[in-house]
Amino acid sequence: MSLISPACRDALQHWLEGQRALNGAAENTITAYRGDVAEFLSFMTLHHGSPQGLGALERIGVADMRAWMAQARAGGIGSRSLARKLSAVKSFYRWLAAREGFEPTAVLSARAPKFQKKLPRPLAEEAARAVIDTVELQSREPWVAARDAAVVTVLYGCGLRISEALGLTGADAPLPAVLRIIGKGDKERVVPVLPAARDAVDAYLRLCPHPQERTAPLFRGVRGGALNPRTVRLAMERARMQLGLPASATPHALRHSFATHLLAAGGDLRAIQELLGHASLSTTQAYTAVDAARLMEVYNRTHPRA
Repeated sequence: MSLISPACRDALQHWLEGQRALNGAAENTITAYRGDVAEFLSFMTLHHGSPQGLGALERIGVADMRAWMAQARAGGIGSRSLARKLSAVKSFYRWLAAREGFEPTAVLSARAPKFQKKLPRPLAEEAARAVIDTVELQSREPWVAARDAAVVTVLYGCGLRISEALGLTGADAPLPAVLRIIGKGDKERVVPVLPAARDAVDAYLRLCPHPQERTAPLFRGVRGGALNPRTVRLAMERARMQLGLPASATPHALRHSFATHLLAAGGDLRAIQELLGHASLSTTQAYTAVDAARLMEVYNRTHPRA
């Protein structure tokens, strides 16, 4: 951030603190915001040949925005990434304009490049069950096999992110009828726990050689520390290779599967949004597109065109 003027650097820091305190933005989000906006401010310094103070930022015009976006695209930035960067810059400018009292139209009117949103890629119900069974057969250590099966059962049965599942502690065992999960942005949600998930965790705890402690991680690594997410990803990778599943069959795909299967069973979209901890219903609505895509796939397969 050496190319950024002290005034802009201070403004950026104040905006980030507001995002963290008022909007509950996660640290990963804050890090991404800082990088995106700092990159933009650094470009403007080089583009104009001098550090851009707050007054100079007020005078950034449409041509400046086009130059920044063109430079990003020339550097290999994809449409999705550029849209994310532009969103961060616009958010910063809205805050800065309100604080400094200027009109940010040139920045806010910049159009994000269009891109095809990727739909979630869930597993079929049979494939999800097969993954759980296959993961359990991979380790020679019975307690490790039970642990891996418990983790993937919790991911699929409760719709948790992998970080949320591995964030459970001994205080959460035995698993209750409902779990209180602290998700992205420190948002709390209540998630029902299926009997299959409770049973899988109970089976793992009976075999686990490490003492169960309230403050210790529920899912342990071989040496007793917190289970590494990479270990779960590798277990899923081996399972999908054995079953001939696509590379999209990841731990996060189990969360997608949880949502899609609930929707297919008649689940309410708002309820699914709450269970997943999505801040916006539009994020959850992606699953309706998945369901429609699957319906069309079945239709086209059973009713081929002449």
